[in-house]
Amino acid sequence: MAKTVLITGCSSGFGLASARLFGERGWNVVATMRDTAKAAHLESTDTTLVTRLDVEDHYSIDLAIAAGIERFGVIDALVNNAGYGLFAIFEGVSRQAIQRQFDVNLFGMMDVTRAILPHFRKNRAGTIVNMSSGAGVFAAPMASAYSASKFAVEGFSEALSYELAALGIRVKLIEPGGAPSTGFVTRSGTEGSVVPIDADYYPFLEHISQIYGGMAGGADPDAIQKVAAAVFEAATDGLDRLRYVPTEDVRPLLDARRQTSEEQYEAVVRGLFSSPDPAKPAHRSIFT
Repeated sequence: MAKTVLITGCSSGFGLASARLFGERGWNVVATMRDTAKAAHLESTDTTLVTRLDVEDHYSIDLAIAAGIERFGVIDALVNNAGYGLFAIFEGVSRQAIQRQFDVNLFGMMDVTRAILPHFRKNRAGTIVNMSSGAGVFAAPMASAYSASKFAVEGFSEALSYELAALGIRVKLIEPGGAPSTGFVTRSGTEGSVVPIDADYYPFLEHISQIYGGMAGGADPDAIQKVAAAVFEAATDGLDRLRYVPTEDVRPLLDARRQTSEEQYEAVVRGLFSSPDPAKPAHRSIFT
């Protein structure tokens, strides 16, 4: 029998690409999103169920899981992909905006996971694939709320993997870099644009915009396909492996974080984001 995956955030980007890839590989797919009117690139078929799931709405979570089980009999894997990024100067970000960042990126992921665990426990099988980020391993300016939420996803997923191992349930983390073509960057920019900024930050913002401009230019053009492939690998390889890094653009900082001393890591990051030396070019990037 074909296996079944439930994926959140399938209206675009990594979620949409993952839904398509699982379908191409013979899986049944429960493709979920907040607004099914945005499912222009997906439609319900004999092997694909497009249905509503808003990670901030507990009722919709329960309904989507029940609908998937009713249609396909069993759900074998969950991909917690839904999320967005709030990128802004922290001082200007309201508590409400930060709360929503965590509600979507962390608490919503936890709620979907909690809701499906009884089904996985009953079957003594299941794989949970959580979408993290390079920014969940290293931190960067303007990403304090986003990094905090993804750092939490990392800790939650690792701890959960130990809790569930004896029940035959695996937990995996995907740590991608940037992917400008997903629409994530556009949404992130919109979120940040409404945050008030004090003039004291203007010199820093001018500098950091140049840094991030260089990074965007070095983002992996095939990131969407590579992330989808990593999600599929994590869900199907049967290994007790926790972390997957699908794109090379974040590898330098991931290696600095995990393979060097704290002092060396901090030197790399401070060197990347510190105020520019007038004698050096303004644009710098970890990708070149």
